[in-house]
Amino acid sequence: MGFTEVFVSTHDEALKRATALDGGAAAAAGAVRIADISDFEVERLGDLAGTAVHASGADYELAMVDVASDSLLGVPPAMVRALAELLSYETEGEGDVLADVADSWAAEEDMPFGAEQAARYVRQLAELAAGVDPDSKSGLYVWTS
Repeated sequence: MGFTEVFVSTHDEALKRATALDGGAAAAAGAVRIADISDFEVERLGDLAGTAVHASGADYELAMVDVASDSLLGVPPAMVRALAELLSYETEGEGDVLADVADSWAAEEDMPFGAEQAARYVRQLAELAAGVDPDSKSGLYVWTS
């Protein structure tokens, strides 16, 4: 299996990045590259994040953004919000929502990494999501090889 790269971009720049990735480009600054997962695992993370911040029931399915690239998917706004909320979501008690989501994600079937690495990825993805600015027409994109 290859890798998945998640990044913040405008639509046009995302298409350019997808073309570069299709051609074997190296990881981009600010992007999160995760080996041996697919878009399905990213969707599962969205489901887990949505449940954790009490936003379940929303659409967390990644969607094709352009016929020019079948490897480039867009992250729906509800999932972007849920991921971003992991950075600041407060619970009663001592629980760390981000760590709980990371633990659950790492425990998913066939995940290629453990809870510690999952926590790093979830934090990085949450930070990317928090950086999405709808006013600049940017979004969160997932490219999978």
